[in-house]
Amino acid sequence: MAEIALFALHGSEALGERIAQRLEIPLSRHEEREFEDGEHKIRPLQRVAGHHVFVLHSLHGDAAASPNDRLCRLLFFIAALKDAGAERVTALTPYLCYSRKDRRTKPYDPVTSRYVAALLEAMGVHSVVTLDVHNVAAFENAFRCPTRHLQPGGLFAAHLAPLVGDRPVVVLAPDAGAAKRAEDLRRNLEDRLRRPVGRAMMEKARSEGVVSGEALYGDVSDACVIVADDIIATGTTMLRAATACRRAGALELYAAASHGLFRAGTAALAGDGGFDRVIVTDSVPNCRETGAGLGDRLTVLGCAELFADAIVAEHFGEQEAR
Repeated sequence: MAEIALFALHGSEALGERIAQRLEIPLSRHEEREFEDGEHKIRPLQRVAGHHVFVLHSLHGDAAASPNDRLCRLLFFIAALKDAGAERVTALTPYLCYSRKDRRTKPYDPVTSRYVAALLEAMGVHSVVTLDVHNVAAFENAFRCPTRHLQPGGLFAAHLAPLVGDRPVVVLAPDAGAAKRAEDLRRNLEDRLRRPVGRAMMEKARSEGVVSGEALYGDVSDACVIVADDIIATGTTMLRAATACRRAGALELYAAASHGLFRAGTAALAGDGGFDRVIVTDSVPNCRETGAGLGDRLTVLGCAELFADAIVAEHFGEQEAR
């Protein structure tokens, strides 16, 4: 069987080291060079011929690099690995850029998630692994190569179960698109607590960037409410849910989202009427810095174990993600 090699591109090294430690393998060496005009070169610094190569890179945008730049580096590196004789290359993208643009909502709209898939496949990627993508069905349909989607429900449930204790608890989806994600967390939490966990959902509509809808479906009074979503960017969706839950008599509020992008305004999540705690994973490497306005209300959970298990599953040909 082919040997494993694990690379972590610039910005994703910390998570890469934690994954490598779990697998008890060294993180593979590579070079990234910058040129004066903004171009760059990226190459492996060790033999990869005949190997099953895993490349970790989170495709978010921040002050250091745009999603486009990170995607371009990943694409070029995959191609370089294939040119160097890699038997298989698996892309590990904790945060997959453009996954929210997965369908046409207006005439002539781009379906950018499908274009990203085509680019990865054109470079010779064998499979793609990602964490809590925005729309699982659209993600799977965009690719012709194998994909693996990692669910964070068990990770969040393990952390939240001791916090809610024996108090009444409800998992709320802040919109219809988050319903399956919230249900996965709710079921995992029920398994942990060994008692029923309630469900609720918020009404939400978006047009021309304007969000509307205030109705809350489900009983959250006198309960700990966990609002489950995939991304916290500006925090607007989460804050709407928090406000509605407070009005409906919720006693304590937790936000659980896989990807903490944390753009301007998210500090309001920890303000009056906001959340008692905001919980994200380390899929976005600098989320502690960008979410600094949340203070000690921010908790970052490690997702290294999920990706280490996925690497084992991919390498040994298991059909289902752990």
